[in-house]
Amino acid sequence: MDKIKVGLNSVIETTVQEKDSAANYVNGFIDVLSTPSLIGLLECAAKNAVDLHLPTGYSTVGIRVDVKHLAATPIGMKVKAMAELIEVDGKRLVFKIEAYDEKEKIMEGLHERFIVDVEKFMQKIKDKAK
Repeated sequence: MDKIKVGLNSVIETTVQEKDSAANYVNGFIDVLSTPSLIGLLECAAKNAVDLHLPTGYSTVGIRVDVKHLAATPIGMKVKAMAELIEVDGKRLVFKIEAYDEKEKIMEGLHERFIVDVEKFMQKIKDKAK
């Protein structure tokens, strides 16, 4: 875990599709990028920032998201999601997250992830399901 250092970062760029629409989540009629879809994109950026630096058999899981959705983004517009590791506290990682569409900043906030041993984590899930 020594390779996990403040400053690690990742950027994901994508085009908003119908499946990402708010109409598919809550309100049923507004065709803009949904908050859940954008949060998912930012979580992926945070995970990608550290994945290559983790030992084999380890990954991260999201444990907290605190964001402000600042502006709506229409279907078909490009979006850039960015995550930067700003704090390492043992296995807890804190990321500054931001997203932009082609016109403006659309989301900002913090995201926490926790480093897990995948095999042990999955065993806990299997035991819980019994």
